[in-house]
Amino acid sequence: MTDVLDRPSTSPISTQRHGDVLIVTSNNPPVNALSAAVRQGLVAAIEQADADDAVKAVVIACEGQTFFAGADITEFGKPPVMPWLPMVVDAIENCSKPVVAAIHGTALGGGLEVALGCHYRVAVPDSKLGTPEVKLGLLPGAGGTQRLPRVAGVKKALEMCATGTPISAREAFDCGLVDRLIEGELVSHAVGYAEEVKDVRPLPKSSQRDDRLVEARGQPEIFDEFRKANAKKFRGFEAPDANIRAVQVALEKPYSEGVIEERKLFMELMSGTQARAQQYFFFAERKAAKIEGLPEDARPRDVHKVGLIGAGTMGGGIAMNFLSAGIPVTIIETSQEALDRGTGVMRKNYEASAARGKLTTEQVSKAMGMLTPTLDFAGLADCDMIIEAVFEEMEIKKDVFGRLDRIAKPGAILASNTSYLDIDEIAASTSRPEDVVGLHFFSPANIMKLLEVVRGAKTAPDVLLTAMSIAKKIRKVAVVAGVCHGFIGNRMLMPRQVQATQLLLEGASPKQVDRVHVEFGMPMGPFQMADLAGVDIGWHRDPNRVENVRDALCAIDRWGQKKGAGFYDYDDKRRPSPSPVVQQIIEDFAARQGVERREIPDQEIVERTLYTMVNEGAKILEEGMAQRPSDIDVVWVYGYGWPVYRGGPMFWADSEGLNTIVEGLKRQEQRLGSDFGFAQLLLDKAERGEKFTR
Repeated sequence: MTDVLDRPSTSPISTQRHGDVLIVTSNNPPVNALSAAVRQGLVAAIEQADADDAVKAVVIACEGQTFFAGADITEFGKPPVMPWLPMVVDAIENCSKPVVAAIHGTALGGGLEVALGCHYRVAVPDSKLGTPEVKLGLLPGAGGTQRLPRVAGVKKALEMCATGTPISAREAFDCGLVDRLIEGELVSHAVGYAEEVKDVRPLPKSSQRDDRLVEARGQPEIFDEFRKANAKKFRGFEAPDANIRAVQVALEKPYSEGVIEERKLFMELMSGTQARAQQYFFFAERKAAKIEGLPEDARPRDVHKVGLIGAGTMGGGIAMNFLSAGIPVTIIETSQEALDRGTGVMRKNYEASAARGKLTTEQVSKAMGMLTPTLDFAGLADCDMIIEAVFEEMEIKKDVFGRLDRIAKPGAILASNTSYLDIDEIAASTSRPEDVVGLHFFSPANIMKLLEVVRGAKTAPDVLLTAMSIAKKIRKVAVVAGVCHGFIGNRMLMPRQVQATQLLLEGASPKQVDRVHVEFGMPMGPFQMADLAGVDIGWHRDPNRVENVRDALCAIDRWGQKKGAGFYDYDDKRRPSPSPVVQQIIEDFAARQGVERREIPDQEIVERTLYTMVNEGAKILEEGMAQRPSDIDVVWVYGYGWPVYRGGPMFWADSEGLNTIVEGLKRQEQRLGSDFGFAQLLLDKAERGEKFTR
């Protein structure tokens, strides 16, 4: 057996002969992205194999943690460098020798398209394969939508392309996408497989297969059924339907025509606003993890054990994040009943996940086994991080932190899960304000991805760094916020809610206001959200003190879905309908306040509820309460369901044009109330023709 190694110093691609099999290896850390140099190296390696009579088969493999995991994101927005990926995939498929893809880690996007260009695919069982381009507002553009249904079947191709969800290697094997699962050393087994198939002719080219298409041609309804089944998930997005149409083309046209249609659909998406928004957000999410102004020598503190004060809905949800990440938790409550109830809910949530196949019973037992419930505050003394999740009232929180100050060990991080309150005032109730930070989890805390990390005036750099580091461990997307009422998300929510309520008095209905927001792309409108969360949240609890519409609803037990009545009436299946009672309350308040009711145009709702949010976001940036505009967008997409295909409120404002935002606000200025004030940053950028985001 002869081994010939060839790795030009400038290329991430090397070739090595094992007998008559040429191993082509990529080493382009961290994820073997398909950069220009990788693409050029792959084509050169295939040409080498074709030209060498001693080579009878080829194996394409990758060093490091993964197979090709997709495009090189650093090339986004830059002029293309040849060869394009479709040319690379075609070159691989047209090789005169059989080519085997040896997959480990992930084969995603262009990586899977490279694998589809190979004649055979082998994979280790724990690898994953997928086409996530739809999450960037695109579709697989290197023949993926045409080859995948021919290899894996139309139904599987629809699922993978239109949802972007990867599948396991075992699932890929079951559907024919992977030809063999490899137990043991991948490359040596892939070479062995290549030896087995080196004389097989004709070569099984994905683009020429028809057997998987024949089985679907008698079921044209599968496309409409798939759209219907995923209608809620796909609402508002352009890319899923384009992916479905591209896969359908594979069923209806020859490959040579299908790839032309795929390219046309790809370019339509690429030039659209949704793809730009989704790609912008891709980078925004990654940028959010970077902390401005930290000393270079800052290092995170060790967190081996976490304490939770409060076992209610929020405290229990927060605890589950750490338990799921393998971090032991001590959770305390004021009564055994509350403690048992809280831990019972946690177990029930874990068991529900196990019933859905997301966890094994062993994982549930392991997670719950790391939980220590106690009524003894001193049980927190050995914790490295302690998070309070008690009632949202300053005096209660200050009392808790005063007690923590006396029992927590030196260097322990003391965190508050407050939604609005002043972290600096809370920190001042301790003798160690440098150890205090805000960790604003969003409900349900074990599911929602967003975490606002609130940086107090005296929060130590290593405490902030630790908070951001631990967020990653518990699979949260963390954003740094400054100390102000409501931080980033809830502060921007307030003007929206104020204007939405005022619009009711002036003539809009809850249904109209909610409809405008849902049509915009939000999962629900302001009043639907209030009913779901609880109209009584933050209510003063005095039924005799009725100062606004919400007070009036709470005074008569219209607390939302949990009571079967809120801004809407609900039937026994929680389906909403407009409420005559609420309409009368609104009209009575309008009459008492002398508000003249009128017909409200939808555009006015947009300007008064969404444009005001942009203005508040600009104020947050002016004051330095957010590090960058993209952080605001991350908060609103992950915390409040802002449609990612609009990029977030600041990106959306740029897309609309800041002049348009300013003009709309000026139109409504008289109706916005005396508390409204323009953000100077917004006015300045609009005047100069600038944008918040790039």
